[in-house]
Amino acid sequence: MSNRRERRGFLLVLSSPSGGGKTTIYEALLKKGEPFEFSVSATTRPPRESEIDGVHYRFVSDSQFDRMITEAKFAEWAVVHNHRYGTPKSYVDQGLAQGKVMIFEIDVQGAAQLKTSYPDDTVLVFIAPPSLTETERRLSKRETNSDEDIALRLKNAKKEIRQFIYYDYLVINDDLDEAIEDIMNVVRAESLKSARFMGKVWPENDLI
Repeated sequence: MSNRRERRGFLLVLSSPSGGGKTTIYEALLKKGEPFEFSVSATTRPPRESEIDGVHYRFVSDSQFDRMITEAKFAEWAVVHNHRYGTPKSYVDQGLAQGKVMIFEIDVQGAAQLKTSYPDDTVLVFIAPPSLTETERRLSKRETNSDEDIALRLKNAKKEIRQFIYYDYLVINDDLDEAIEDIMNVVRAESLKSARFMGKVWPENDLI
């Protein structure tokens, strides 16, 4: 997608219950390059084997997270599956000024906080699985999920899916390619909103 004119960026929030496919979708968007940029959240969750500190998440201790809250350094933060996640304010403000489409892979709590903090810059997309049966199948394929963890995530999924009415867009992920294209259409439309253009759109003499 071309950045032919100077425009303010926006925050593209992708939320879904576990197994909804948001991680696969954000990775596909990032591969498209500019203007997409993934927002790296801080978390108290221990890293998975394939995750890299500073790339997938910034892994911090509980005491570090507490200090960041006290110093008001988060644009949003929430407790998810017994761990805390948060987005640094400085990272958000810089990305908006640079015209980035900053992708947030966060839950409904964090999405609501971002919408409150950045009401004109936040676009909420809820990615829903086609069914809870399919959700359970996807979670069972992950070797990192125990039976207890799967049960907790399915329980939370039922609550999370009910929240889609508070989002700007709903994408049903029953076909991955179609889901990605649906979100790309959202990005194209949001990027063309007149309120996002910051500088001169036409040469000055054209308007005389």
